[in-house]
Amino acid sequence: MTRETRQLMGAVAGLAALAPLYYLTEAAARALRTGNATFAPSPAGLGYLAAVAVLVTLLTAWPPAAFSCGLPLAAAGTLFALDLDAALGVAGNLPWSRAGGLPWEPAGAPWAEMAEPPGTLAGMTGLYTLIGALLVLSSLLPGRWRSILSG
Repeated sequence: MTRETRQLMGAVAGLAALAPLYYLTEAAARALRTGNATFAPSPAGLGYLAAVAVLVTLLTAWPPAAFSCGLPLAAAGTLFALDLDAALGVAGNLPWSRAGGLPWEPAGAPWAEMAEPPGTLAGMTGLYTLIGALLVLSSLLPGRWRSILSG
């Protein structure tokens, strides 16, 4: 397999991981907010965050995948930071924004409000910016640093 083919496969894998990472991060933020509001533990939030951590770890092992997933996430986070109304408009047009919840959520667990489409909480808290920047920076590490960090 040629180097270009591996890079193309990495970019496609990163773009494929973008939607699950986006929605899992939002689900984690919402579960943690619910736990905070009810002053109760949030095992669902921990589970979603663990899934996000696994995805990010897998992506950082493949620089093209990390870059192609991290750049759109960082851009989404930047949009939320700079123009919340535009970000809400974009997030409101994403899949499942009007369906009443994510496919893996229990029935009857809709989004908090219709004015809060998926991605709002994670975008406003800076999670997308943080995760996206981490992925982009990890993809830009020189090869010799990668070998040092991997042991």
